[in-house]
Amino acid sequence: MNDIFIVLGVCVLLPVLIVLIVGLVRKNEIDRKTEIMLKAIEAGVPIDSEVFKSKKHARTIKEDLLDRLTGACVTSFMGVAFLAAGICSGYFGGNMFLSPTMMTVAGSILLAIGLALLVAYLTGRKMLAKEIEAEERELLEKK
Repeated sequence: MNDIFIVLGVCVLLPVLIVLIVGLVRKNEIDRKTEIMLKAIEAGVPIDSEVFKSKKHARTIKEDLLDRLTGACVTSFMGVAFLAAGICSGYFGGNMFLSPTMMTVAGSILLAIGLALLVAYLTGRKMLAKEIEAEERELLEKK
């Protein structure tokens, strides 16, 4: 019976709380900007609307490739860890949380995903080398 509360807490309550907190942070940010704008209007100060616009950072090709590399490293290391835990658990006869078979299957899947992301990173880096150089030149010209 206690397990159902853990599952409901993780699968229902946690996502709801995350969405609620993100919404409250955004509302607080908008309220602060509105308060500043109203005080500026009351004081008769000219308002520059560009200050209040949220500036989103445009992602570069290089950042996308580095994200793939990060994902490849994380999933590969998790896959290796699951494989090692599954093999050790099967060898020593212990049962930590999952059966050794489930851990080795999960480790194999994670390792395969990590290797696929690594291949995508390497081929993307090779194929997009000219675009990355052009993007870097463009960023240097803007500075």
